[in-house]
Amino acid sequence: MTGEFGAIAGIAARLPSAPPGETWIGDDAAVVRLAAGWLLLAADTVVAGVHADLSLTSVEDLGWKAMAANLSDLAAMGGEPGHALVTVAGPPSSDLDRLYAGIGDAARRYSCPVVGGDLVNAPTLVVTVAVTGTVQGQPVLRRGARPGDRLWATGPMGAAAAGLRLLRGGGGGGSAAAVAARQAHSRPLPLLAEGRAARLAGATSMIDVSDGFGADIAHLADESGVGFELISLPVAPAATLEEALGGGEDYQLVFSAPDDATVSNAFRGLPAPIALGRVVADRSVRTLHGTKLDARGWQHEW
Repeated sequence: MTGEFGAIAGIAARLPSAPPGETWIGDDAAVVRLAAGWLLLAADTVVAGVHADLSLTSVEDLGWKAMAANLSDLAAMGGEPGHALVTVAGPPSSDLDRLYAGIGDAARRYSCPVVGGDLVNAPTLVVTVAVTGTVQGQPVLRRGARPGDRLWATGPMGAAAAGLRLLRGGGGGGSAAAVAARQAHSRPLPLLAEGRAARLAGATSMIDVSDGFGADIAHLADESGVGFELISLPVAPAATLEEALGGGEDYQLVFSAPDDATVSNAFRGLPAPIALGRVVADRSVRTLHGTKLDARGWQHEW
């Protein structure tokens, strides 16, 4: 059995070395250079058995998801990744090498190196990631949507929930829709380029769909003090309407913006965003196809 210090040494050997002048793993705190602009800070936790069933997906996938959830929060601000701190709590039998393989895959893909963290024993595997990010212009907040703005989504909803349902049912076969849904659940993609495009398009508000579309668009409306009238909701090919409305963990971005042409230009070279409807002044009006839309989605019990 490897002790904590040996495990940390193994983790450090897997991760990249610090550039000249910076200090990453191995000291009491990491030392990194700051870029000009606004500093973004985000933290999130994934728990085996809560955010991932490790009988259906892998420990590598859990590590990827821990990073992706945080990077998606940066995307929702229109930001760029900086650095990550990773804290792992788990039983001594936890496969740290496989876990950090998934963490490292996401860190490399999105240029967000892991510069430190902590390692402790616990009854259940828990991974907490904190990230920094930067924005050269103004970050896009949840508050800021204005009556008359159009609401947009970067893609369809419900794929992750559909993927979990298919995995629980044996996989769902090899169709393109089933494969995409399983991938959306096990390795969600933070939409950093899309978040940047929305910010450059003049987005007045933005949120990532992590808890469920109904819940998250309600958060955006609550923070902005507005209502909305939706005329469409894109549903992923393998998903049901209910999964699209409340499934969560899609990490698609929903944003408001005043000018359609600017949005189209900003997203050139990326998948075109989908128009959902309009922001309205009456905050009591929150409808889809004229019917009241409930704020359905996931929340932890406290």
